[in-house]
Amino acid sequence: MMDQNDDILHSFDKFHDWIYCICIVTFDLELGQALEEVYPPNAILTEEDKTNICYLAFPDSNSSCMGDTQFHIRIKQCSISSTLSQCHVAYNNTCPIFLRINPNYLFGFVYFRQIKDQSLPRGYFQKSVIILTRLPFISLFTDICSIIAPEYFDSGLKTVEAACHEINRWQPPKPGDTLKLALFGNVIQSQIPREVNITHLTSSGVLLSGRAIPPLCSTVYDLNIFESFSSIIYHVHVLWELVLIGEPLVILAPSPELCSRLVQALVSMIVPLMYTADYRPYFTIHDSEFKEYMTKTRSPPTVILGVTNPFFGKTLQHWPHIIRLAENSNNTSIQKQKLKRNNNMTFFDAKTGVYTHYKPFLQKDKSVIKKLIKSPQVKRPSEVQTAILKRHLLELTQSFIIPLERYMTTLMPLKKNISPYKSAPHPLPFNPDDFISSLESAGPHLTSNIKGNWEGLYRRFFRSPNFSGWYNTRYQAMHKKLKVLQLEALSHINIQEWLNGKEEVEIIDMILKIKNKIDEVDNEDLHLNEITQIQLKNRLNDIIHSLPDDLRNIISNS
Repeated sequence: MMDQNDDILHSFDKFHDWIYCICIVTFDLELGQALEEVYPPNAILTEEDKTNICYLAFPDSNSSCMGDTQFHIRIKQCSISSTLSQCHVAYNNTCPIFLRINPNYLFGFVYFRQIKDQSLPRGYFQKSVIILTRLPFISLFTDICSIIAPEYFDSGLKTVEAACHEINRWQPPKPGDTLKLALFGNVIQSQIPREVNITHLTSSGVLLSGRAIPPLCSTVYDLNIFESFSSIIYHVHVLWELVLIGEPLVILAPSPELCSRLVQALVSMIVPLMYTADYRPYFTIHDSEFKEYMTKTRSPPTVILGVTNPFFGKTLQHWPHIIRLAENSNNTSIQKQKLKRNNNMTFFDAKTGVYTHYKPFLQKDKSVIKKLIKSPQVKRPSEVQTAILKRHLLELTQSFIIPLERYMTTLMPLKKNISPYKSAPHPLPFNPDDFISSLESAGPHLTSNIKGNWEGLYRRFFRSPNFSGWYNTRYQAMHKKLKVLQLEALSHINIQEWLNGKEEVEIIDMILKIKNKIDEVDNEDLHLNEITQIQLKNRLNDIIHSLPDDLRNIISNS
């Protein structure tokens, strides 16, 4: 165990901007999977955290993963406060919504090594390095873990300490930045996307340009989704609908690597929407929520689970949608499959496929499917296939969101009706029927050639957590905008005109209101421009100076 001296326990503020801690999990003959080391040593983990990390750190005992295996996990955090640091709050304010930090969860990036070693009692060396972080940077932390873990296996814990000190010199994660991160002589290059917004439709159906779509270049979140979907590519449109409306999904796969990749690929299908429901890239029977997910007394919860233990093949047969990746699944070959469901089937004996009774609302885009399945003939690289698939899913999701965004703009009160002397108004409530009525003139048909029952899909979406998450975020953003407009109106008032005939109590009340509103600018991150802030302070000073000297001094010193 490393000495916990003052040098090791120095401030790791910049390190914690990126990583919470790094854990080493080993196999103990008496204890089973055990937490061997945590670095930095002062990182706080509860016993429940430690237990979950240990069980998720190794592939299932039924797996035959030999050599090195990488995968990632997502766990409900128990050990650290759900209050985000200033760095993470600043990151959340400008990052794309689908890359926002959820303070209730931690991601874990696992590098597991299993090799024969006759010097050990069991004849095998089994150990994992796990990087725990709040940031959902899937590709970046997979790369970071692939650099740190082999160094650790070669040289021990001192390399983990050295890595932490290097990471502690990195600049904080900032959306829009192109990263060049130094680690053990490597330079990791990637990009953190900025907040995005899709285009809007006017009532006449004319497209108005918005902020750019998410970049398709190398980013911290890059996923090779074609590789994950290739064996079930015929069902990609059905899966998009299931993810969009938040249906329970379970992925049965032969390894945590395959299931964690597919779970993350599913979640990414609806970018730039955020998948608001829960998802677990790798889930085991030892998880504290195992009983909740296995119960048959109520409908399965809204969650996407990735599992490898054959036990789940029996206990999850009541789930409505199951994706099976069989042992002999070849992710480079594409086979046409029908949607199928057989409740008497043991799913770990089943063939690769999508098992569901779900009837999709929309028709599939056969031209895209045809283009993707021709890759072996045209020898198109997997990265290009992924770019094609990402672009198609992005355009499909945007076509779905654009009418919603357009309708939301109609719920904003008119600027001329915002009073500088009253609190900012709230947006009008969302009316599903009014929205559906707007589809005839400004629906998805303006941007998508996919036919089907769009209205039915929207109505089903309204009952999903993804709609709640999207609507709450948009409502809050609109209300902030209305607050900014009200402050701008207040900053332009004619103070002398307003002061005419006002009692002292009214004047003091206005002073307190303006002070509170100035405080709101920082507390609620209202993005008020500097000129307006200066004007507000000038209006405040003008009002204060209208008071008698004695009262003015009291107010100024309060």
